[in-house]
Amino acid sequence: MDIVKIQQYKTTFDQIVKEVKDDEGNNIEVWYARELQEVLGYTRWENFIGVIGRAIESCNTLGINVDDHFREVTKMIQLPKGK
Repeated sequence: MDIVKIQQYKTTFDQIVKEVKDDEGNNIEVWYARELQEVLGYTRWENFIGVIGRAIESCNTLGINVDDHFREVTKMIQLPKGK
């Protein structure tokens, strides 16, 4: 992969990064899978969830703590007032 492509990906990842607090109150950078799905060119969630599953499996195989890299989260949406 050439340096230009890497820089393009980095810029795109920087645009969708979120900051959340961990259990100790430290800020950590996270990315939501639904946003990564689009950036990485997956049009269907069903295809991308398989990729996530394989990445989790690889972490397990390598002895990497999955919880340090993958968290299941639900994004809350704002409902219109009166609903």
